[in-house]
Amino acid sequence: MLNYSVFIDSSTILEKFKKSSKIAGAIFLLLGILGILFPEFISLTSAIFFGWLLLFSGFMVGYQLWQTNAKDWLGWLKFALLTLTGILIVLNPITGVISLGLLFVIYFFIDGFASVSLAFGIRPKPMWWLSLLNGILSIVLGIAFLMAIENPIQALKMVGILIGISLFFDGFVLLSLSNTLETQTSDQNNQKTQES
Repeated sequence: MLNYSVFIDSSTILEKFKKSSKIAGAIFLLLGILGILFPEFISLTSAIFFGWLLLFSGFMVGYQLWQTNAKDWLGWLKFALLTLTGILIVLNPITGVISLGLLFVIYFFIDGFASVSLAFGIRPKPMWWLSLLNGILSIVLGIAFLMAIENPIQALKMVGILIGISLFFDGFVLLSLSNTLETQTSDQNNQKTQES
């Protein structure tokens, strides 16, 4: 298990976390609301973006091979797979959404178990249960998508909704943890002032 005490006990890291988590939390909340309100748009946008990333990666692999080792047939196979997969997803984003959905299922399970681990790592601290709840929610979302993947239309909506819910709750957790840390810091500063 990771040693979270290094994170918790470092005032410099906590200050950086408080500042960056407010910004990230607000952005995640906004994106989460968009995902819930417009799931098809978020799903298709995510799939097309992923397709273009694969296409760009394929071109970069091809360029690198051309410049360094043009006879590397395994490298050219990687170039072909990345490029063709990117083209297929860009041209047919619904298939890409289903593939992306399976990747999100893996992400939800990993995120869920990481959040549960974080929760038990910071357990005596206030609001530790939010991280636990976030982890449980991520695992439930992964299971829900696995059950909905058989129907492409349902999968299209489900990916956007799941992304939206996950981002919304991640944003809520970040903002809550940031506010809790800020309250604790100000309470500690007040105690130090009163003691001196």
